[in-house]
Amino acid sequence: MALTKLLQTTAILAGLSLLILPPASLAQTSERPELSGIWSNASRTSLIRPHGADLVVSPERAQEIVSSLSIAGISRENIENGPAIDPETGAPPAGAQDFGLRGYNLFWTDPGSTLARVRGEYRTSFIIDPPTGAIPFLEQPTYDLNRPQFGARYLTGIADASGPEAIPIAERCLIGFGNTAGPGMMGTLYNSSYQFVQTDDYLMIMVEMVHDARIIPLFDNAEIARENHRPSQLDQWLGDSVGWYEGDTLVIETINISPLQMSQSSVPISPEGRIIERMRRHADNEINYRFTVEDSKLYSQPWTAELSFYPLEGRIYEYACHEGNYSMPGILAGARRLEREQTSN
Repeated sequence: MALTKLLQTTAILAGLSLLILPPASLAQTSERPELSGIWSNASRTSLIRPHGADLVVSPERAQEIVSSLSIAGISRENIENGPAIDPETGAPPAGAQDFGLRGYNLFWTDPGSTLARVRGEYRTSFIIDPPTGAIPFLEQPTYDLNRPQFGARYLTGIADASGPEAIPIAERCLIGFGNTAGPGMMGTLYNSSYQFVQTDDYLMIMVEMVHDARIIPLFDNAEIARENHRPSQLDQWLGDSVGWYEGDTLVIETINISPLQMSQSSVPISPEGRIIERMRRHADNEINYRFTVEDSKLYSQPWTAELSFYPLEGRIYEYACHEGNYSMPGILAGARRLEREQTSN
């Protein structure tokens, strides 16, 4: 039976759709949470709370906050007033601070239309502990993440293109941007959709942005699960995750995430850190999701974020980011041509 269900999971990953999933709104029928289905965690809430804001706000206040938020750095007024690029004047010049922003076609963005709704409450941040809603970084961390700053390349289009490795991993479509696949799964600018396939022995999480899949083996308890972590030499994308049930909650522990991923993650940890995720059904149409980050080399205390997944209507379609990533050869070819021109001059 376990082998059959594993093969069914593998078939879904291959796009063969051999497993018929229960609807996402199906209530759990046993103590263990029923998680299978197609879900979304899209919202306009961010990980960190705005200074001075309350964690929970009224529906009216939530609507006011959303109405003032920008999308991809473009203000609400700009969006409502029409296209970001004037066809009469053309695109902003290369290197301008709005070059990347205004070149983004907002028609394709879908970050959500409300603040995150968690157990009936509208939230202004995912972080619930510390109570300030801030990440408790140490003033002098004992581990250097060697974090590159990539914001300017998105804004201006000017960046290091000396080779493929100089380009961010999300821009290379290796894994999704915005921590969509986690651990610490959060929605992003668009395509914040997930397919959960739960068997007796595994939970598979297929993430639309940008084609990631987490295959998490499940064990009888935490002790056995931790005994089955993979060797530390396998610093794979999305880390080494194992799971077990604690009553009506699925607990997932992840360690040993690729250092390259961590250096560009919004939820970074050192090689000794870990991330604990907890998933339970709060209602027929809501999966409550928490993750706690534990790393004494980077943070003054463990910190916890909370959000919810809701049923997604329709189907998930492949986000073929890498297969359609024609910008990579364009970026590299343009950089080589510029180098030749500069050399010839």
